Amino acid sequence: MYAIRLHAFGPAENLVYEEVEDPEPGPGQVRVAVRAAGVHLVDTTLRAGKYAGGPIPVPDLPTIPGREVAGVVDAAGPGVDPGLVGRRVVTHLGMAPGGYAELAVRDASAIHEIPDGLGYGEAVAMIGTGRTTMGILDVAEIRADDVVLVTAAAGGIGNLLVQAAVRAGATVVGLAGGAAKVSRVRELGAHHAVDYAVPGWPGEVRAILGDREVTLALDGVGGDLGRATLELLGVGGRIVLFGWADAEGGPTALTTQDLYARGITAAVAVGPRVLKRPGGLRGLEERALAAAGSGAGSGALVPLVQSFPLKDAAAAHAALETRATTGKVVLVP
Repeated sequence: MYAIRLHAFGPAENLVYEEVEDPEPGPGQVRVAVRAAGVHLVDTTLRAGKYAGGPIPVPDLPTIPGREVAGVVDAAGPGVDPGLVGRRVVTHLGMAPGGYAELAVRDASAIHEIPDGLGYGEAVAMIGTGRTTMGILDVAEIRADDVVLVTAAAGGIGNLLVQAAVRAGATVVGLAGGAAKVSRVRELGAHHAVDYAVPGWPGEVRAILGDREVTLALDGVGGDLGRATLELLGVGGRIVLFGWADAEGGPTALTTQDLYARGITAAVAVGPRVLKRPGGLRGLEERALAAAGSGAGSGALVPLVQSFPLKDAAAAHAALETRATTGKVVLVP
């Protein structure tokens, strides 16, 4: 098979498209002929040889990156129902990488059948990014009377949060960088879309809302943008944090004084809170796939997907690092 391999930590150009041996499924495993592989921002950090935080360690080299795949089961290992062969499935590979490839193996107990009508790229978007979104929504508890501010609203998680908030009946303000992304956020149903690349954007948000205040901020960007988002919260507002886009910018800075000054609350929706979730992550995955597979016109979440050929994984990483992507980035063999 062909795969993307990393032989030395460094820039995106270090991702090499080359031929490697086909993996074989072991006991209790299936092999998936990959039709779409997910690319995550964490992948770019690990590629550079930096610890990304959380449970995923810097990999030993050489390695095949990637932990989210969708495709068709083409082989079953010992002890696995041979009837799974030919099924459309999606899975998160867990701690073991290997997704940027034409073939991947996974425990049969960890795969999900893809709902009818859901494409491979969309399934990949929901198995990782979608399950995180479900966890964020559980913490956020969006209400119909909320004014919700979503950072990186055209991103993989952001676009789903916008859709979910709109469906909850809230007033939604989406932040995105550049005219094209702002336009896409409006298409998602956001009531207002603001370009955070334009100086003075917080003033634009205040002008748009008039006498209303932001009651809920959903922040996955951090840094200065996250701090400005925090400052827009009204008295008694909530902020839910789920990461930061720039390693140098770090997570949104806040102190107990911020909480006391306006009576706001802050919660982190990722990390240990998700990993220690009763029942594990599979329930979130099932909910995410069901939310996207419930059918057009029925309130389904429709993940935005941007595809790159597998051989162009370096270009996909570069685009993701420069925030030139929209929605979930996937590689297509």
